[in-house]
Amino acid sequence: MQISGNTIFIPGATSGIGLALALRLQDARNTVIIGGRRTDVLDRLAAEHGFDTVTIDVSDPAPVLSARDAVLAAHPDLNVLIAMAGIMVAEDVTTAGFLDTAERTIDTNVLGPVRLVAAFIEHLQTRPDATIMTVSSGLAHTPRRMTPSYNASKAFIHQFSESIRLQLAGTSVQVIELVPPAVRTELMPGGSQIESFLPLEDYIDETMSLLASQPDATEILVERVKPLRFSEVNGTYAQAIAMVNAH
Repeated sequence: MQISGNTIFIPGATSGIGLALALRLQDARNTVIIGGRRTDVLDRLAAEHGFDTVTIDVSDPAPVLSARDAVLAAHPDLNVLIAMAGIMVAEDVTTAGFLDTAERTIDTNVLGPVRLVAAFIEHLQTRPDATIMTVSSGLAHTPRRMTPSYNASKAFIHQFSESIRLQLAGTSVQVIELVPPAVRTELMPGGSQIESFLPLEDYIDETMSLLASQPDATEILVERVKPLRFSEVNGTYAQAIAMVNAH
Protein backbone atom coordinates (compact mmCIF):
# COMPACT_ATOMS: atom_id res chain seq x y z
CA MET A 1 0.00 0.00 0.00
CA GLN A 2 1.32 3.40 -0.91
CA ILE A 3 1.04 5.88 1.94
CA SER A 4 -0.55 8.68 -0.09
CA GLY A 5 -2.79 9.25 -3.09
CA ASN A 6 -5.50 6.79 -2.02
CA THR A 7 -9.24 7.05 -1.49
CA ILE A 8 -9.91 5.25 1.78
CA PHE A 9 -13.07 4.15 3.57
CA ILE A 10 -12.77 3.51 7.31
CA PRO A 11 -15.93 2.35 9.09
CA GLY A 12 -15.53 2.55 12.85
CA ALA A 13 -13.40 5.68 12.64
CA THR A 14 -15.27 7.96 15.03
CA SER A 15 -12.88 7.40 17.95
CA GLY A 16 -9.73 5.64 19.11
CA ILE A 17 -7.33 4.04 16.66
CA GLY A 18 -9.78 4.42 13.78
CA LEU A 19 -10.11 8.19 14.12
CA ALA A 20 -6.40 8.72 14.80
CA LEU A 21 -5.50 6.68 11.73
CA ALA A 22 -8.06 8.53 9.61
CA LEU A 23 -6.56 11.88 10.60
CA ARG A 24 -3.01 10.81 9.87
CA LEU A 25 -3.93 9.25 6.53
CA GLN A 26 -5.73 12.45 5.59
CA ASP A 27 -2.62 14.42 6.53
CA ALA A 28 -0.64 12.09 4.24
CA ARG A 29 -2.65 13.35 1.25
CA ASN A 30 -5.31 10.67 1.06
CA THR A 31 -9.04 11.20 0.64
CA VAL A 32 -10.62 9.62 3.71
CA ILE A 33 -14.27 8.70 4.18
CA ILE A 34 -15.26 7.66 7.70
CA GLY A 35 -18.25 5.65 8.85
CA GLY A 36 -20.04 5.11 12.14
CA ARG A 37 -23.43 4.60 13.72
CA ARG A 38 -23.94 8.05 15.29
CA THR A 39 -24.79 10.78 12.82
CA ASP A 40 -24.16 13.54 15.38
CA VAL A 41 -20.58 12.38 15.85
CA LEU A 42 -20.07 12.00 12.11
CA ASP A 43 -21.44 15.51 11.51
CA ARG A 44 -19.07 16.96 14.11
CA LEU A 45 -16.03 15.19 12.65
CA ALA A 46 -17.00 16.30 9.15
CA ALA A 47 -17.21 19.92 10.33
CA GLU A 48 -13.95 19.74 12.30
CA HIS A 49 -11.80 17.80 9.84
CA GLY A 50 -13.48 17.87 6.43
CA PHE A 51 -14.12 14.14 6.24
CA ASP A 52 -16.81 12.76 4.00
CA THR A 53 -18.98 10.55 6.19
CA VAL A 54 -21.50 7.73 5.90
CA THR A 55 -23.73 6.13 8.51
CA ILE A 56 -23.07 2.42 8.89
CA ASP A 57 -23.77 -0.36 11.37
CA VAL A 58 -21.65 -3.39 10.47
CA SER A 59 -23.75 -5.67 12.69
CA ASP A 60 -26.61 -5.38 10.16
CA PRO A 61 -26.14 -6.50 6.53
CA ALA A 62 -28.50 -3.93 4.98
CA PRO A 63 -26.72 -0.77 6.26
CA VAL A 64 -23.39 -2.19 5.06
CA LEU A 65 -24.73 -2.44 1.51
CA SER A 66 -26.36 1.00 1.73
CA ALA A 67 -23.09 2.50 2.94
CA ARG A 68 -21.20 0.75 0.14
CA ASP A 69 -23.54 2.23 -2.46
CA ALA A 70 -23.26 5.72 -0.96
CA VAL A 71 -19.47 5.61 -0.75
CA LEU A 72 -18.98 4.32 -4.29
CA ALA A 73 -21.49 6.78 -5.74
CA ALA A 74 -19.51 9.67 -4.27
CA HIS A 75 -16.06 8.09 -4.63
CA PRO A 76 -15.88 5.65 -7.55
CA ASP A 77 -12.09 5.78 -7.28
CA LEU A 78 -12.15 4.16 -3.81
CA ASN A 79 -9.19 1.78 -3.56
CA VAL A 80 -8.66 1.12 0.16
CA LEU A 81 -11.01 -0.44 2.71
CA ILE A 82 -9.93 -0.43 6.36
CA ALA A 83 -12.28 -2.72 8.31
CA MET A 84 -11.77 -0.98 11.65
CA ALA A 85 -15.12 -1.55 13.42
CA GLY A 86 -15.06 -3.65 16.59
CA ILE A 87 -16.13 -3.92 20.22
CA MET A 88 -14.39 -5.29 23.32
CA VAL A 89 -16.53 -6.32 26.29
CA ALA A 90 -15.57 -8.30 29.40
CA GLU A 91 -17.32 -11.64 29.91
CA ASP A 92 -17.79 -14.09 32.77
CA VAL A 93 -18.14 -17.53 31.22
CA THR A 94 -18.98 -19.13 34.59
CA THR A 95 -22.59 -18.03 34.05
CA ALA A 96 -24.79 -18.45 30.97
CA GLY A 97 -25.32 -14.69 30.80
CA PHE A 98 -22.10 -14.25 28.85
CA LEU A 99 -23.86 -15.50 25.70
CA ASP A 100 -25.37 -12.12 24.83
CA THR A 101 -21.97 -10.43 24.93
CA ALA A 102 -20.39 -13.24 22.94
CA GLU A 103 -23.04 -13.01 20.24
CA ARG A 104 -22.70 -9.22 19.95
CA THR A 105 -18.92 -9.48 19.81
CA ILE A 106 -18.94 -12.13 17.11
CA ASP A 107 -21.58 -10.30 15.08
CA THR A 108 -19.59 -7.05 15.12
CA ASN A 109 -15.98 -8.23 15.13
CA VAL A 110 -16.29 -11.30 12.90
CA LEU A 111 -19.33 -10.88 10.68
CA GLY A 112 -18.87 -7.10 10.42
CA PRO A 113 -15.50 -7.24 8.62
CA VAL A 114 -16.66 -10.17 6.51
CA ARG A 115 -19.73 -8.17 5.43
CA LEU A 116 -17.49 -5.22 4.54
CA VAL A 117 -15.13 -7.35 2.47
CA ALA A 118 -18.05 -8.99 0.68
CA ALA A 119 -19.60 -5.60 -0.06
CA PHE A 120 -16.47 -4.01 -1.54
CA ILE A 121 -14.42 -6.88 -2.97
CA GLU A 122 -15.77 -6.78 -6.51
CA HIS A 123 -15.23 -3.04 -6.77
CA LEU A 124 -11.73 -3.21 -5.30
CA GLN A 125 -10.68 -5.73 -7.92
CA THR A 126 -11.45 -3.12 -10.60
CA ARG A 127 -8.89 -0.72 -9.14
CA PRO A 128 -5.29 -1.07 -10.30
CA ASP A 129 -3.79 -0.68 -6.81
CA ALA A 130 -6.21 -1.68 -4.05
CA THR A 131 -5.88 -2.66 -0.39
CA ILE A 132 -8.00 -4.36 2.23
CA MET A 133 -6.69 -3.63 5.72
CA THR A 134 -8.06 -5.81 8.49
CA VAL A 135 -7.61 -5.14 12.20
CA SER A 136 -6.81 -8.00 14.53
CA SER A 137 -4.96 -7.77 17.86
CA GLY A 138 -2.03 -9.17 19.77
CA LEU A 139 -4.73 -10.90 21.83
CA ALA A 140 -5.43 -13.15 18.86
CA HIS A 141 -2.18 -14.90 19.77
CA THR A 142 -1.86 -14.29 23.52
CA PRO A 143 -5.34 -14.00 25.09
CA ARG A 144 -6.61 -11.83 27.91
CA ARG A 145 -8.60 -13.78 30.50
CA MET A 146 -11.50 -11.31 30.75
CA THR A 147 -12.33 -11.07 27.01
CA PRO A 148 -12.59 -14.59 25.54
CA SER A 149 -14.93 -13.73 22.67
CA TYR A 150 -12.88 -10.67 21.71
CA ASN A 151 -9.69 -12.75 21.67
CA ALA A 152 -11.35 -15.42 19.54
CA SER A 153 -12.85 -12.86 17.16
CA LYS A 154 -9.41 -11.40 16.50
CA ALA A 155 -7.96 -14.89 15.96
CA PHE A 156 -10.63 -15.30 13.29
CA ILE A 157 -9.61 -12.02 11.67
CA HIS A 158 -5.99 -13.16 11.59
CA GLN A 159 -6.80 -16.42 9.82
CA PHE A 160 -9.36 -14.76 7.55
CA SER A 161 -6.73 -12.22 6.51
CA GLU A 162 -4.18 -14.94 5.84
CA SER A 163 -6.71 -16.92 3.80
CA ILE A 164 -8.14 -14.16 1.64
CA ARG A 165 -4.59 -13.00 0.90
CA LEU A 166 -3.98 -16.42 -0.64
CA GLN A 167 -7.14 -16.21 -2.75
CA LEU A 168 -6.42 -12.65 -3.87
CA ALA A 169 -2.85 -13.38 -4.90
CA GLY A 170 -2.53 -12.43 -8.53
CA THR A 171 -5.23 -9.76 -8.30
CA SER A 172 -4.74 -6.03 -7.72
CA VAL A 173 -5.87 -6.31 -4.08
CA GLN A 174 -3.28 -6.36 -1.30
CA VAL A 175 -4.32 -7.62 2.16
CA ILE A 176 -2.66 -5.99 5.19
CA GLU A 177 -3.38 -7.02 8.76
CA LEU A 178 -3.02 -4.31 11.39
CA VAL A 179 -2.13 -5.97 14.71
CA PRO A 180 -2.41 -3.51 17.60
CA PRO A 181 -1.15 -4.13 21.14
CA ALA A 182 -2.98 -2.64 24.12
CA VAL A 183 -3.36 1.04 23.19
CA ARG A 184 -4.67 3.89 25.34
CA THR A 185 -8.19 4.20 23.94
CA GLU A 186 -11.69 3.72 25.33
CA LEU A 187 -12.20 0.43 23.48
CA MET A 188 -12.84 -0.79 27.01
CA PRO A 189 -13.88 1.74 29.68
CA GLY A 190 -10.86 3.22 31.39
CA GLY A 191 -8.40 1.94 28.80
CA SER A 192 -7.19 5.41 27.95
CA GLN A 193 -5.95 5.84 31.53
CA ILE A 194 -3.83 2.67 31.84
CA GLU A 195 -0.21 3.82 31.85
CA SER A 196 1.18 0.44 30.79
CA PHE A 197 -0.78 0.65 27.52
CA LEU A 198 0.91 2.24 24.51
CA PRO A 199 -0.06 5.91 24.04
CA LEU A 200 -2.34 6.32 21.02
CA GLU A 201 -0.16 8.87 19.26
CA ASP A 202 2.92 6.70 19.70
CA TYR A 203 1.05 3.77 18.18
CA ILE A 204 -0.10 5.82 15.20
CA ASP A 205 3.38 7.30 14.69
CA GLU A 206 4.95 3.84 14.51
CA THR A 207 2.14 2.44 12.38
CA MET A 208 2.41 5.23 9.81
CA SER A 209 6.18 4.81 9.70
CA LEU A 210 5.80 1.08 9.04
CA LEU A 211 3.18 1.65 6.35
CA ALA A 212 5.49 4.15 4.63
CA SER A 213 8.62 1.98 4.87
CA GLN A 214 6.98 -1.39 4.14
CA PRO A 215 4.52 -0.91 1.26
CA ASP A 216 4.44 -4.67 0.62
CA ALA A 217 3.87 -5.67 4.26
CA THR A 218 1.35 -8.36 5.10
CA GLU A 219 1.23 -7.44 8.80
CA ILE A 220 1.87 -4.13 10.55
CA LEU A 221 3.55 -5.05 13.82
CA VAL A 222 4.73 -2.30 16.14
CA GLU A 223 7.47 -3.37 18.53
CA ARG A 224 5.12 -3.50 21.53
CA VAL A 225 2.92 -6.20 19.96
CA LYS A 226 5.68 -8.58 18.88
CA PRO A 227 5.98 -10.40 22.25
CA LEU A 228 2.27 -11.28 21.95
CA ARG A 229 2.25 -12.04 18.24
CA PHE A 230 5.18 -14.45 18.45
CA SER A 231 4.84 -15.83 21.99
CA GLU A 232 4.07 -19.38 20.91
CA VAL A 233 6.73 -19.36 18.19
CA ASN A 234 9.36 -18.03 20.60
CA GLY A 235 8.46 -20.38 23.44
CA THR A 236 7.44 -17.51 25.71
CA TYR A 237 3.68 -18.14 25.76
CA ALA A 238 3.37 -18.68 29.53
CA GLN A 239 5.32 -15.51 30.28
CA ALA A 240 3.28 -13.50 27.76
CA ILE A 241 0.02 -14.80 29.23
CA ALA A 242 1.16 -13.74 32.68
CA MET A 243 2.12 -10.27 31.41
CA VAL A 244 -1.14 -9.66 29.55
CA ASN A 245 -3.28 -10.81 32.48
CA ALA A 246 -1.40 -8.90 35.17
CA HIS A 247 -3.53 -5.78 34.59
